[in-house]
Amino acid sequence: MTRRPLIAGNWKMHTITVEAVGLACRVAHAARGYADRDVLLAPPFTVLAAVASELIGTEILLAGQNVHWEVSGAFTGEVSPAMLRDVGAGYAIVGHSERRHLFGEDDAMVNRRTVGALAHGLIPILCIGETLEQREQGETMAVLTDQVKKGLAGVTLADPHALVLAYEPVWAIGTGRTATSAQAQEVHAGLRSLFVDLFEKQVAEGVRILYGGSVKPDNIDELMSCQDIDGVLVGGAALSAESFGRILQFRQNG
Repeated sequence: MTRRPLIAGNWKMHTITVEAVGLACRVAHAARGYADRDVLLAPPFTVLAAVASELIGTEILLAGQNVHWEVSGAFTGEVSPAMLRDVGAGYAIVGHSERRHLFGEDDAMVNRRTVGALAHGLIPILCIGETLEQREQGETMAVLTDQVKKGLAGVTLADPHALVLAYEPVWAIGTGRTATSAQAQEVHAGLRSLFVDLFEKQVAEGVRILYGGSVKPDNIDELMSCQDIDGVLVGGAALSAESFGRILQFRQNG
């Protein structure tokens, strides 16, 4: 099964409206002519509507940087699936390492967010990743397997396009360190095998698995040449239209 590449930019807590609209416009320009891949932006909640308006007429996808599991309620500071859909977002990032490690979101909460997103028509981008200590102790696949199983507890996944998985080695996020293409491919292949065990083979072969962790213009081609890397989740480099433009214009080697 051919998996359509997905290049996603997570703007994190950056950009006010004028900056966000300008950046979205430049990304849209860079994406012209690349119809064989998906491009997705995850701006802050405060500028989602403005970015969505700027991107009308383009094929660029939008995501929330997080999502609650209820449609509405007394959940101060949270954003519901209905709110995201209302401003044009079709995806939501869940379980990002910064949410897990800085804000204490555990696997149970990540699962609730994932299930809630799916239930209300959003495609979750489920993030998983190991720390440097866990990698050095040889626990990478055990940690990731646990996060996947707990994050997808109770999920019946029949459509591989209903979910995106993002492998983010915590030790590589914002540090300038990047897993080698061989390290990333090994993990991605292991995750695909895990999906075979959890779901049907067709789902495992069709689900997109992204790599995230200091993705840059100078390593994108090598990463995207790996068999089981279906795209990237970009942080810092997504804030520059020049850098992100080069990333979304990746060229596969070989």
